[in-house]
Amino acid sequence: MNLKYILPGLLIALFTVACSEDDSNYEAPIVNEVEGLNKVQEITNNDHTIELYTASGRFYTGYNAISIRIKDNTTGTYIENASVSWMPVMQMPTMQHSCPNTNPIKEPGKDTVYSGNIIYQMAFEDGTGWSLTVNYTINDMDYSAMAAITVMQNDDQNVSSFMGSDNKRYVVAMIEPKNPIIGNNELVVGVYEMESMMSFPVVQDFTLTLDPRMPGMGNHSSPNNTNLTYNSADNRYHANLTLTMTGYWVLNLKLMNTEGDILKGEAVTEDNIQSSLYLELEF
Repeated sequence: MNLKYILPGLLIALFTVACSEDDSNYEAPIVNEVEGLNKVQEITNNDHTIELYTASGRFYTGYNAISIRIKDNTTGTYIENASVSWMPVMQMPTMQHSCPNTNPIKEPGKDTVYSGNIIYQMAFEDGTGWSLTVNYTINDMDYSAMAAITVMQNDDQNVSSFMGSDNKRYVVAMIEPKNPIIGNNELVVGVYEMESMMSFPVVQDFTLTLDPRMPGMGNHSSPNNTNLTYNSADNRYHANLTLTMTGYWVLNLKLMNTEGDILKGEAVTEDNIQSSLYLELEF
């Protein structure tokens, strides 16, 4: 018997068996689809647990990017095929109202995470008053879950709710920049009309003039800023914002309709150091 033919064949057979055993024992790595997010709270009903996440782990006044997952209470698995909507409501002493929001949709590249946003335009000092109802459909079955939520006041004014000169109520909220830098920043703002207590549609094709100032530094401005104009691709208003140094900035604004009528806000002058419509930024 010639060993030079037997030994290579034996080695190949052993290698094949070893590979087969390795393949059969291989387990795909577990992907954490909420990595980098922090759980705010859970909302439960008899069938499911709805997990709410944000980057900070809390809700604040202004723009909140929110991710949710829906867990089956029986199997412990997360739902991958839900259709989701929600309704935030604030209970006032004599009335209740909602706020601007975008319903969650499946986050690209993820199987179990749905993301949307809510703009809380106000909050009580202790964070109470708001509730969130989540309505969702799974395999043609409708479900709903509701719970009280805590919404804290942001340190800076990143949202403004006001009555315009046209006797309509508006909400203006800063969306970007989340992490400002010295130099050019993309400023992104949402503008919404309070059509009713529960409806806040996007306002299209208005203009927001921008005049950033540093009150603690002689109220100086900065160069190369642009006014905010509407972008139909994302239903938001975009501008260039130049920040020349770190510190506290006031973004003085004027809201103008399609005819150029000023609905809210004034120009900054020596006699008027700040507009009545403004947002704050500190970094």
